[in-house]
Amino acid sequence: MRFDLVADNWVMFAEGAWMTVQLTALSLLIGFCIALPAGLIRARRIRILSPLINIYVYAFRGTPLLVQLFLVYYGLSQFEAVRDSFAWPVLREAYWCALITFSLNSGAYATEIIRGAIETVPKGELEAAKSLGLSPRKVDFLVLIPSALRRALPQYGNEVVFMLHGSVVASVITIQDILGAGRTLNARYYIAYEGFLTAAALYMSITFVLVFAFRMLERRYLRHLRVSH
Repeated sequence: MRFDLVADNWVMFAEGAWMTVQLTALSLLIGFCIALPAGLIRARRIRILSPLINIYVYAFRGTPLLVQLFLVYYGLSQFEAVRDSFAWPVLREAYWCALITFSLNSGAYATEIIRGAIETVPKGELEAAKSLGLSPRKVDFLVLIPSALRRALPQYGNEVVFMLHGSVVASVITIQDILGAGRTLNARYYIAYEGFLTAAALYMSITFVLVFAFRMLERRYLRHLRVSH
């Protein structure tokens, strides 16, 4: 095992880790911005909008992330209208194609997480807020959404980890993420394990930090839901 080669190329792995964290964080942020209103619409079953969101969610949850990435990165470039549009400078770049795909994918999963959390908020909390004279909008923003987001923490923590692991597909479209750095190391020195083992260790380290962070958030914001013995 030539782990001295890993030490000599630590900058490449550091840049790959930064790319992975950056892609994952931005995708989750954009996906959350999509999911919050979409989840509320799905929970309220608003006509016209709810069926459209349901189609979006089903399409992205029902197909593999790699297929979605290929459709955006390779598929859209086949249309002349896309190549002639203002969006082409963005869509021809692998980074932006990955970010768009990951964001839409994360948004679809998070939509269902938030919808389920909204539907589990006790009616008594909402009725108590209404009895105080709060308007429907204030009830949503001050009671319903905060309560739902707290209840969604465990499931959303899983989605964050899944998105981190799913981001490995970015390496197949030339993005130098953690896995890309590992593959480059193996190809450069004709070795088999060192690059992949290093990539695995980095993913495990980031996952540990994420899981620990969400455990702390759950301990803080879900304390009132624990059953005391």
